[in-house]
Amino acid sequence: MLWLCGPPGVGKTTVAWELYSHLIRAGIESGFVDIDQLGICYPEPAGDPGRHRMKARNVDAVVAGFRAAGARCLIVSGVVDPACGVHVDQIPQAAVTVCRLRADQEVLRQRFTGRGGPAQLVGGVLREADALDASTFADACVDTSGLLVNEVARRVGERTGGWPASALGRSADAPELPVVTATGRGSALAQAETSADLPVLWLCGATGVGKSTVGFEVYQRVLGAGATAAYLDLDQLGFCRPASDDPANHRVKARNLAAVWRTYRAAGAQCLIMSGPVEDEATVKAYSEALPATELTLCRLHAGRQHLTERIMSRGQGGSWAQPGDPLRGQSVTRLLHVADQAVASAAGLEDAGIGDLRIDTDGYTVEQVADAITADTVLSELRT
Repeated sequence: MLWLCGPPGVGKTTVAWELYSHLIRAGIESGFVDIDQLGICYPEPAGDPGRHRMKARNVDAVVAGFRAAGARCLIVSGVVDPACGVHVDQIPQAAVTVCRLRADQEVLRQRFTGRGGPAQLVGGVLREADALDASTFADACVDTSGLLVNEVARRVGERTGGWPASALGRSADAPELPVVTATGRGSALAQAETSADLPVLWLCGATGVGKSTVGFEVYQRVLGAGATAAYLDLDQLGFCRPASDDPANHRVKARNLAAVWRTYRAAGAQCLIMSGPVEDEATVKAYSEALPATELTLCRLHAGRQHLTERIMSRGQGGSWAQPGDPLRGQSVTRLLHVADQAVASAAGLEDAGIGDLRIDTDGYTVEQVADAITADTVLSELRT
C-alpha cells in the first residue's frame, strides 16, 4: 500500500489518481481510495480527533475487498495525523509505504484558494504544512512546488524505491483477515453486528441526477437533528479494474460497503446515507445482502433530458464537487453529450422497471427542495430522530 499524505491543496488525490491510472494502463492490478471517503461519520469519537484511527481501520477493512477483486496493490490519498502520521497498527493486512507531499507556502495558498478553499482557512492549512514539514514519520517526501502532476508521480516512484515493485514481495506475505475476538475492537464490532436494525437510505438514479449532492444534503440534516450518522458514495469504494462479468464493480463495492459500515456501527452510527447507481433489482439485492440488520430504503431520483444534460455539461466543466476519479470533468462536449444520452436511456429504464421504494422528481427543484421532499416522507422518520 502506498499512502500519499500532505496538507490540503498539495495535490494528494490528483497525484494518487495519476499513479493509479498509470498502474492500470501498465496492467498492474491496483486499487485506489481517498481517505476522506472513509471517515464521513459524525460526531467523531471523543478519543479519535480527526477520525484518523477510524479511517485507518476502514483502509484495512477495504484491503480484503480489493484483494478479492484481484488488486495486488492499493494507493491511498489523504490527510494523516500530523503528530504521528499513518496509524499503521490499524492496518495489519498491508505493507504500508508513506510518501509525504509538500509545497512552498505561497504555492499551497494559491492551490487551496484556487480550488475554492475559504481564505479564512489558509492559516490553518499553512500551520498544518509546517507541522508536517517538521515530522519524520514518512518513508519518503516529494516537493511538488512548480511541478506538473506527471513529474510529481515520477518522483514519488523514484523516492519510494520503484513502488509498487519494491513492495509486491512484502504484500504477498501480508496476513489474512484477523479473527474478531471478544475484547477490544472485536468486541465493538460484534456488538455492532448484533444491535437492532438501523436505517439506511440509498439515493440512486441516472448519471447527473444529483445523487451525491442531494445525499450529502440529507446527511447534513440528519446530523443537525442530533443523530450519529455516516455517509458513503458507493462509486468511491470500487476503484479497481472491473471483472468481465461485473463491469460496474458492484461486487467489490458491496464488499467494501459492508466492511466500512461495520466500522461505522462500532463507532456508534445510528444510520447511513449512501449514494450510488442501480441498474436493476439484482443490484439492489446484492447490496441489501451486504447490509444485514438494516432497514434499507431505496430512493430513486429522476430527471428529464434537459436537466440531465445541463447537469452533466456543468459537471464536465467543474461545476460539482471535486470527486476523485470523476469520469466527466474535463471531457469534450461530444463525450458529455454522449453520456447525457446514456443517462436519459438509463433514467427511462429505471422508470419502466419501477426501481426504488420512493421516486423523487428533481426537474426544476433545488437541492434543498429535493432534500425536503425526501426527509418529509414518513418512511424516513427514523432518520430524523
